[in-house]
Amino acid sequence: MKTDQGRSTDHLESEVSLRRATGAWAKVAALSFGGPAGQIAVMHRLLVEQRRWISEERFLHALNFCMLLPGPEAHQLAIYIGWLLNGALGGILAGVLFVIPGFISILGLSIIYAEFGDVGIVQTVFYGLKPAVVAVVIEAVIRIGRRALKTRFLAALAGAAFVAIFFLGVPFPLIVLTAALVGWLGYHARSSAVLPEASDSRRESRPRSPLPTLARSVRVLLAGLAVWFGPVGLALWIAGGKSILSDLGFFVSKVAVITFGGAYAVLAYVAREGVARGWLRPEEMLDGLGMAETTPGPLIQVVQFVGFMGAYRNPGDLTPLTAALLASGITCWVTFVPSFLWIFLGAPYVERLRGWKALSASLSAITASVVGVILNLAVWFSLHTLFARVTDTRLGFIRLHVPSPPFDPLAAVIVVVSLVALLRLKLGMFATFGIAVTIGFLGRQLLSL
Repeated sequence: MKTDQGRSTDHLESEVSLRRATGAWAKVAALSFGGPAGQIAVMHRLLVEQRRWISEERFLHALNFCMLLPGPEAHQLAIYIGWLLNGALGGILAGVLFVIPGFISILGLSIIYAEFGDVGIVQTVFYGLKPAVVAVVIEAVIRIGRRALKTRFLAALAGAAFVAIFFLGVPFPLIVLTAALVGWLGYHARSSAVLPEASDSRRESRPRSPLPTLARSVRVLLAGLAVWFGPVGLALWIAGGKSILSDLGFFVSKVAVITFGGAYAVLAYVAREGVARGWLRPEEMLDGLGMAETTPGPLIQVVQFVGFMGAYRNPGDLTPLTAALLASGITCWVTFVPSFLWIFLGAPYVERLRGWKALSASLSAITASVVGVILNLAVWFSLHTLFARVTDTRLGFIRLHVPSPPFDPLAAVIVVVSLVALLRLKLGMFATFGIAVTIGFLGRQLLSL
C-alpha cells in the first residue's frame, strides 16, 4: 500500500478505495448510537467482522492508543482507521462523517427545544434504540473478549478492571496505566501468559513504516493548533473582544483536553459550570443528555446543546437564534478538532512501535482492561435503560449502582429480541435497529392507550 502523509506501509487486508470507505464511514456514522461502547462495537462489526478491512490485532492496537487520549475515543478510533486505510484524507473523511449525524440531530432538537420546549415525539420514536444498543454492546463484549482474552492472565486482568471501575470507582486512566505496567512486568516474568502466539494469519507482512520526522510532527502540531483555535479567535475579532462565543470556545476546548475515560467522566463538570455561568438550568442539562443519548454521535456532543442554550440566552448584539447557531458550530468544532490533531500527530509513532514484544504485551494488557471497561459500560448502560433511576451508594469503599423501580419490561423485551437478531439470526444492525424502533414505538403507543 502506498504511503500517504506518514501513513503506515504495513499490510492491510485489502486496498480500500476512498469511495468504498466513504460509504462505510457513512454507515458507521448513521449507526453510532449508545456512547463509546456502542460506537466501537459498530466499527468492529462493520470493519473487522463483515468487511475484513482491518484485522482484529490492528483494530485493538488502534483502540489501545485511542483509549489513552483525551476526548471521544470512538471518534479517534474512526480517524485512526480512516488514516490507516486512506491516509490523512481518509482520516479526515472518517472523522467528519462520524460527527455530522449527531451535529445535525442535536442542532435540530436544540432549535425545537428552545423555540417550543418539547422533544417528546422524537424521544418516543427513538425509544427503542437504547435497548438495541445495549444488545450491540453485549455482543461487542462477547466478540472482543473472545479474541482479546486469550490467556487466563488476560481474562483475570479484564475482571480486575471491571471490578476496579464498577465497584471501586477507580479512574479510567489509572486502570489503563496499571494494566500497561502489569503487562510489561508480566511479559518479562512469563511472556506466554500475556502475549500468546498469535493465530491471526493476517499479521503484518512488510517492514514497519519509517519513523516520522520531527519536522513533520512540528508541522502537524502547528497546523492542528491553528485549525483548532482559528474559529475562536475569529469570534473574538468579530465581537470586538470577549463574547459568549469565545467563552464557549475556550471552555469547551478545556473540556476536550480533560475528557479522559469517556464523556461521563466530565459531564458533571460541564453541567456544574453551565448552570453556574447561567447558560442553562439543571433540568435542561438532563434534557440535553437525553438528546445526546438518543441520537447518533459521541455523548460529549451534549456540549453543543449547552453552547446553543447559552448563546440563545446571552446573544449579545446578535439575534438569539443566530448566536445559538454560531455557538453550536464553535462548540462542535473545538470538541472534535483536537481528535484529528492527536491522531495525525501520534498514530505514525504508534504504528512504528507495533511489533515490539514488550510493548505489545503492555498493549495486550491494556486491551484486556478495556474489555473490562466495556463490560462496565454495558452493565451501567443496561441498568439505566431498564430502570427509571439508578442511585450510586457507598458500602465502605465499595460503590454500588442500585436500580430503582419501575422496571421497564418493554425495554427488556427489545434487548432480548435484538440479541436474538444479532447473535442467532445474524441480522445486520440496520435491520436490528429498525425492528427495535418499531417494537418500541408500537409498544409505547399501546401502553399509552
